[in-house]
Amino acid sequence: MAMAQASVLENFETPLRLLSFPLPERIEAGAALVRTEMAGICGTDVHIWKGQLPISLPIVLGHETVGRIEQLGEGLNRDWTGQPLRVGDRVTWNSTTSCGQCYYCVEKRLPTKCPHRRAYGIGYRCDEPPHFLGGYAQFHYLRPRTNIFRIPDDLPTESVVGAGCALITAIHGIERTGLAWRDTVVVQGAGPVGISALAVAKSAGAAKVIMIGGPRTRLELAMRFGADHVIDIGEVTDPQGRISAVRDLTDGYGADAVLECVGLPLAVPEGMEMCRDGGKYLVLGHYCDAGTVLFNPQVITRKQLQVFGSWSSEPRHLKTGLDFLRARQEEFPFHTLVTHRFRLDQANEALAATARWESAKSVIVPA
Repeated sequence: MAMAQASVLENFETPLRLLSFPLPERIEAGAALVRTEMAGICGTDVHIWKGQLPISLPIVLGHETVGRIEQLGEGLNRDWTGQPLRVGDRVTWNSTTSCGQCYYCVEKRLPTKCPHRRAYGIGYRCDEPPHFLGGYAQFHYLRPRTNIFRIPDDLPTESVVGAGCALITAIHGIERTGLAWRDTVVVQGAGPVGISALAVAKSAGAAKVIMIGGPRTRLELAMRFGADHVIDIGEVTDPQGRISAVRDLTDGYGADAVLECVGLPLAVPEGMEMCRDGGKYLVLGHYCDAGTVLFNPQVITRKQLQVFGSWSSEPRHLKTGLDFLRARQEEFPFHTLVTHRFRLDQANEALAATARWESAKSVIVPA
């Protein structure tokens, strides 16, 4: 029986352990077995490790993955776009699958809220076959109905993993706000979601994008991605000072749209005050429960705000994201975000580097 290794989260806030599991002896119809080429470390992985998302353990983390097809199950011969699939193809996939039949999938067309939705690297225990259901492993098993995308030869793996789930999360969120041509935009947070939101806003025609965050290396990266102004939270430490700085950069009015990409509750009331009257506020960074915050709801009424929430993404956003990455590689160099590479047995170091903001993007390369 062939065996392969995976880095396993067995308990919250404890080191991941390198374990071996048997590879599936049979690939079911519509499924695929992929050899992992690169797996991204997402901030959500850190939140999961800290126990901020109620999931069942043990799991193999990792929901931003690129690999090469090793085996294809019967009937699986095309990707989500209709392109032929063959053994050896380099592919990525949506980390989540929805049922396609429930109230939210069919009637309300909100598949991200499907109650039967499951996510690789989050929603599958690894102590049950087929075990390899996350990216921190030598192989990844793709269940039937997984939305698989063949990656064009001219799109580097580093671009796909560097953008990770952050890009498609930003595409989905900004789509929901109806960001208008020549809008002034504030992005709270210079992490992967913030950098992605910056790129999407600029490509959508934003006239001015103001990035708020840190450390300085992240803000320099934001400037490379087209930020018109940056506000360093290490220098402007007072929330009121940051609000005033935004007003100074927007003729005293505030921004047309403010995009929260931090995941910290205190950023929300601060960001609402950065909106102009009649502006839009998007809460994008709170995938995990980071706690509560007090704020005055009268701010929403007084400013006549439109407040949006966005949860994850759909397959069409991954298609859009791949096309975007391919067409705009020079303008938005997501491949440069991959700054730290780790072996599979260094998964704990990879998580730590992400948690300490030491890397723009940490990745695991199992081979």
